[in-house]
Amino acid sequence: MRLLLIEDDAKLADYVSRGFSEAGHLCDVLDNGQDGLFQATRETYDVLIVDRMLPGLDGLSMVKAIRAAGNKTPLIFLTSIGGVDDRVEGLEAGGDDYLVKPFAFSELAARVAALARRPAFQTEQTVLKVHDLELDLIRHRVTRAGQQIDLQPKEFILLEVLMRAEGRVLTRTMLLERVWDYHFDPQTSVVETHISRLRSKIDKPFDVALLHTVRSTGYSLDAPR
Repeated sequence: MRLLLIEDDAKLADYVSRGFSEAGHLCDVLDNGQDGLFQATRETYDVLIVDRMLPGLDGLSMVKAIRAAGNKTPLIFLTSIGGVDDRVEGLEAGGDDYLVKPFAFSELAARVAALARRPAFQTEQTVLKVHDLELDLIRHRVTRAGQQIDLQPKEFILLEVLMRAEGRVLTRTMLLERVWDYHFDPQTSVVETHISRLRSKIDKPFDVALLHTVRSTGYSLDAPR
């Protein structure tokens, strides 16, 4: 893949670009929005990786300009601005994905690979669906069988992570990292507690269970077969 990383934190940019280079990809790096806009609209890339807080031209404005120019290259925001409204704003501006710092490089690499696999004509997926369970990323709404389900912010993020990994088992450590940004084990039952609360809302009122515990391994969300 050929990637364009627009990030003004030199250490982070070096870390990310080296990671992709070691994986066999080409990664160009720029540190400001003006140059990023020029490069993204002049050259061809498989995926754009963009920070929101950029000098010269902020990332949000840059992405809007890229989309206004007709450029549909898959794009992921990589930023420390992680509120729900901020994520919605980024997606509405033209982002295809949104990853909040601090992050694991393995997750960034997986998300970039997923974006690169999308057909060129495919529009941004803003609604995740597993069986009769739907999660709307823009409206921040969850429904199952047409019934609205009220989730707390961390429950919403946890469900999003599980739905994006549909059919795959996510370990407790992976969930701690992706949902709570813990890169260590805090020795608490936060994962188990939130899984229990989530299950009580999306599964127990319905006939078919979607959220499964895989003993001694982790959790998965999958449609019935």
